[in-house]
Amino acid sequence: MIMTKRDLLITEVALRDGSHAVNHQFTLDQVVNVSKALDEANVPYIEVTHGDGLGGSSLQFGLSHTNDLELIEAAAATVKNAKISVLLLPGVGTKEELKQAAKLGAKMVRVATHVTEADVAPQHIALAKELGLETVGFLMMSHMAPVDKLVEQAKLMESYGADVVYAVDSAGALLPHEVKERIRAMKENLSVEIGFHAHNNLSLAMANSLAAIEEGATRIDGSIRCLGAGAGNTQTEVLVAVLDRLGINSGIDLYKIMDVAENIIAPILPKPQEITKDSLTLGYAGVYSSFLLHSQRAAERFNIDSRDILIELGKHKVVGGQEDMILDVAAELAKK
Repeated sequence: MIMTKRDLLITEVALRDGSHAVNHQFTLDQVVNVSKALDEANVPYIEVTHGDGLGGSSLQFGLSHTNDLELIEAAAATVKNAKISVLLLPGVGTKEELKQAAKLGAKMVRVATHVTEADVAPQHIALAKELGLETVGFLMMSHMAPVDKLVEQAKLMESYGADVVYAVDSAGALLPHEVKERIRAMKENLSVEIGFHAHNNLSLAMANSLAAIEEGATRIDGSIRCLGAGAGNTQTEVLVAVLDRLGINSGIDLYKIMDVAENIIAPILPKPQEITKDSLTLGYAGVYSSFLLHSQRAAERFNIDSRDILIELGKHKVVGGQEDMILDVAAELAKK
């Protein structure tokens, strides 16, 4: 299929970010079926890994049903036009795993760090470039840094060789004017493409994605049927419809992406993706969206309110990789 030039590129993250929502239990058949359908809908990038990236399957983050590398290989063998993307968090995923992912067919890697820790990424970005992968700097929890700090870290990602740099609203905590400030500053100070990744915990994923686009972002993440951590991400099929109304070409077939959402994704959701009291608290407290299920399990174990755990985690400014803190916080709250 010959694709026309797109005004904006969407990366579908349901098979990675959505891994959190299904407790990392995606099966090989599910990944193959979803990848095939997304490819047929003309989705340009499909991200496939454990929710915490390559090597994320662990007791701390949650054990995968199927090894990431098997899922990546199966997805890559299934698609005809789409490129398979992987996520890598330095310190979780290794360079060897990145090499294996590239060998198995991955075409893009997003190297993800906390918003103030870009300096842990240069060797992984350099390796990605050596492997011929499209390489993205992914600055997580971007609400936790002032605009000038975000720009500083984005410029580091660019200097290491990233082709694209993302501001990532991992907690779904940013408001539209805050997104605009961040994307505008990145656009003014970087020469590479700018991307934005939203979460819908405050029901602002679409508004924030549009705010990012207005300020010049040309890469936007979506999760079909909102299949992502917390309340999910910008809903892909809705985003495609909105972009079409705005005259922005995403290249994605609207009817086909609607059908994928309705007929393939909806049946595999453990429960409908909606803004619950806990996911709302994630955005309100500025807590990493993947902490949702961990906090709910801790609340049940200690017989306390999960919202209290999330609020306390927000006060402690706990970030991804500190999942062990959830039980510590719950235990302390239970003593009060």
